[in-house]
Amino acid sequence: MARISLIEPAQASAEVREIYDGKLKSKPGSIQRALAHRPAMLSNFLGFYASVGRSIDRKLYEAVYLRISLINECYYCTRHHIQGAKRAGLTLEQMKALKEGNYSGFGAAEQVALRYAEKLACTPSGASDGDFAELKKHFSDEQIVDLHMLIGLANLTNRVTGPLALEVEFPEEKI
Repeated sequence: MARISLIEPAQASAEVREIYDGKLKSKPGSIQRALAHRPAMLSNFLGFYASVGRSIDRKLYEAVYLRISLINECYYCTRHHIQGAKRAGLTLEQMKALKEGNYSGFGAAEQVALRYAEKLACTPSGASDGDFAELKKHFSDEQIVDLHMLIGLANLTNRVTGPLALEVEFPEEKI
């Protein structure tokens, strides 16, 4: 059970209802209903969230988000990104490998990104010139910026949804 109240559509202010009905197609999740306590933050967060990672292949995006959520033991984000990973084309075997930190079933660029994402999730100050040399072999500067923002976004949402004990809105599917 969530540790704070969640703003349901019937109780939402006109400003929040507009966001729920528009950007969220009348289906706000737990994180959106929590952020609705701060309508401007909710609106800004949705725009920010939608902008992150757009220069990166969707399969890699979901693999990175899922791996970080698994590292951080974030139940909410893990459940959501299992669904996203399936839609992006990750196999059950790849998701199980991500859970174990085994990247051998991924391409060279994906392996570099996943190792780097894991490094930053565990040691935020751990980036080195060598890491960037490896990243630059596979990714443009735009993609490297997107990768960093994605790593930060995953850590942010993990650190919001977990401590707030937000509940997943659909049946659990394990990997």
